Amino acid sequence: MSNNKLTLAVLQLPVGNNVSENVRRAVGHIVQLKAANPQLQLAILPESFNGPYGIEHFGKHAERIPDGATCQQLSRVAQKLAIYIIGGSIIERDENNKLYNTCTVWGPSGNLIARHRKIHLFTMNIEPDQLGGVQFDEAAALTPGNEPTVVQIGPHKVGIGICHDKRFEELARIYRNLGCSMIVYPSAFCICQGPMHWELLQRARATDNQLFVVTCAPARNNMSGYVAYGHSMIVDPWAHVQREAGEGLELMVEEIDFDKVDEVRRQIPIYEQRRTDVYDLVQSEHLKLGCGENN
Repeated sequence: MSNNKLTLAVLQLPVGNNVSENVRRAVGHIVQLKAANPQLQLAILPESFNGPYGIEHFGKHAERIPDGATCQQLSRVAQKLAIYIIGGSIIERDENNKLYNTCTVWGPSGNLIARHRKIHLFTMNIEPDQLGGVQFDEAAALTPGNEPTVVQIGPHKVGIGICHDKRFEELARIYRNLGCSMIVYPSAFCICQGPMHWELLQRARATDNQLFVVTCAPARNNMSGYVAYGHSMIVDPWAHVQREAGEGLELMVEEIDFDKVDEVRRQIPIYEQRRTDVYDLVQSEHLKLGCGENN
């Protein structure tokens, strides 16, 4: 296997009210995928994969990291299969009783190699004429994280974001500047935003930063209080959709060829062409709003 290729699995899973059952299902599918695909190196789970996504649910299934039951099971299966796991997200309760929407990342020895606390909390008030609309305020229950997260998976640097984080190009740019060739966003994107922005945002982040973008969503459940869009996706550095899931339970196994990152960056060298000298003028006290060269 080429050192510049990575075989990953994206697990678009249903999420019910029973946390133990949700985790058992996720672990079971990871084991099955590894058995069917011995070359598998990385498994990716959805946002809020172990419990329902909703303000009223967060405190009920929150747990400590890395000692909670969900974390312990992810650690064990990562070690058993000798793979990396990007553990979607769970609700983390810290020592001060604060809650975070947190992605844990596990190495092949079962060790916790990173945790990403969702930086941009999902606060929306989309009106009903936009495909039914949505009102949601994560900040009513959760605390935002304050740090970008980069993990080393083999020779590759991977940035981590959670759902709403992907709307912010600034975070993706940080990951590009830190040398990432892929960003993974576990994402319970709401159904009313999906048709408008789901693919658009991923392709935008991919083309802006010339890297792979991978999202992993829960399977759609139209009877749940919060309905996720589904359509987990892999977008390559050319901004082509390499693979897309449907709405229901779906397990995607794909090979990521990181040679494409070098290929795109060589042929369209925008990183070297960036005019930071001009952009930095925005911060200069000498720049007068509305005054250009000809004024």
